[in-house]
Amino acid sequence: MIKIYEMGKIKDEEIFARFEPTSSVEDIVKDIIAHVREKGDDALREYSSKFDHVDLSDFLVTEEEIEAALNQVEPEFIAVLEEAAENISAFHSKQVRNSFIMADKPGVILGQRVIPLERVGLYVPGGTAAYPSTVLMDSIPAKIAGVSEIVMVTPPNREGSVNPYILAAAHVAGVGRIFKVGGAQAVAALAYGTESVPRVDKIVGPGNAFVAEAKKQVFGQVGIDMIAGPSEVLVLADGKSDPRFVAADLLSQAEHDKNASAVLITESMELAKAVQEELEVQLKKLTREDIARPSIENNGKIIVARDLMEGIEAANRIAPEHMEVCVDQPFDYLPLIKNAGSVFLGRYNAEPTGDYFAGPNHTLPTSGTARFYSPLSVDDFVKKMQYSYYTKEALEKDYDKISLFANKEGLTAHARAVDIRFGKEDRD
Repeated sequence: MIKIYEMGKIKDEEIFARFEPTSSVEDIVKDIIAHVREKGDDALREYSSKFDHVDLSDFLVTEEEIEAALNQVEPEFIAVLEEAAENISAFHSKQVRNSFIMADKPGVILGQRVIPLERVGLYVPGGTAAYPSTVLMDSIPAKIAGVSEIVMVTPPNREGSVNPYILAAAHVAGVGRIFKVGGAQAVAALAYGTESVPRVDKIVGPGNAFVAEAKKQVFGQVGIDMIAGPSEVLVLADGKSDPRFVAADLLSQAEHDKNASAVLITESMELAKAVQEELEVQLKKLTREDIARPSIENNGKIIVARDLMEGIEAANRIAPEHMEVCVDQPFDYLPLIKNAGSVFLGRYNAEPTGDYFAGPNHTLPTSGTARFYSPLSVDDFVKKMQYSYYTKEALEKDYDKISLFANKEGLTAHARAVDIRFGKEDRD
């Protein structure tokens, strides 16, 4: 049963504690990456046999396989994918940044170019954790940014095929090449390239502990979106909230992972107890009870604050991945929320609207990193390059100041580089 905590009556470390994994896969992943770098496709075949229990001669998903997948997927789901893609495109199109140029001072031109990345790698989990929504959320912003090619990797099943719903989503999103490779070995292939899998500039997408560790280890060789921890939802709800709704929303994240975190913050002890009871009722109806129950019992919590203002302060300290605000006037509270990946306002805006359909991205900062990280966006698929231009006359006005600055830092060669242009290179 989920635990109830009262603010002010228990230590902060109990209220704000998060799950911290105790086992490390660092050395295993390090060996996998090294093997892929050395052996390329041969290493990928070896790991496909070992981990996915399938022998593959070719990793590339063919057009025939994509066509077969589209024939397997219900037309009504294709229509839902297409509408969701439209919503995601509409939202992310507002994020596009423009290059700029400044020519405010005589003889000086300054500017910044916004340049899309050339090639991006998208990791999509497979098997029982097959998420076509991830394909849309991670590829559409890249398309809008102007990325030249999106390469997708996803693990195959034992028959050597890819989940048809993932392939359908990739088709709708306009993903380029798709490879049947998963795990840390897929991340290594994207980072360094193999005979089949091309090297990319950035890797995005969720995965298990091996994938997360691999992304961490190849960062610097390539860019990554973020290191994702277990999924989280925090529901801020007043005493008028329906406990059935709140319990269902908490369970919507608890079913992701035994290590997921579901938190309710309320000012009402009556609601807290009602939700506690309702969770037990709904848990028994879940197909993934074996995952959701340990999540709720080990990592879930209900925090009873003295009022909603104290509740928001607690929420900002937790900095959740998803945050729901279940009150009558939710926009009154929005300016007070400083740390959250994505905020869901209103009693009828359940978190799954953001997972699948509304338009904002569902790749979000976890583990409290919403204090300094943002949701995946078009910005993640571009880089900025700045430039400047000075005429002789413009530099002549400023070189003394630049030289002074350089000399104060003890970098005399810096000072000389401007002084020499005006015959002042030997001054004291």
